[in-house]
Amino acid sequence: MDLIGFGFAAVVILESIWSYRRKGGVVFLIAGLFFGILSAYGAYRISRDQRDIKLSLYAAFFLATLMGTRFKRSKRIKPAGLMAGLSFLMILRLVLLLL
Repeated sequence: MDLIGFGFAAVVILESIWSYRRKGGVVFLIAGLFFGILSAYGAYRISRDQRDIKLSLYAAFFLATLMGTRFKRSKRIKPAGLMAGLSFLMILRLVLLLL
């Protein structure tokens, strides 16, 4: 069972809900829920087959790119810097799973 992947998905979902409650951005809520569910499904697929990392890798790469850009522009650690860092660590973990 890919507990780290499920934990990452839970953080993405909780961060989107927190961001929605704080700023009221419906688009961020929908995007966060979408990528959280996508990451959870990717973690489920990794639990079934250790080599099936494509979906989780794509979701983490997109989040790292998007949130990294937002962090560079805003210079705020929460939420953009936190999500960019976690997504980057998830990418490293997924690549190491292939080795």
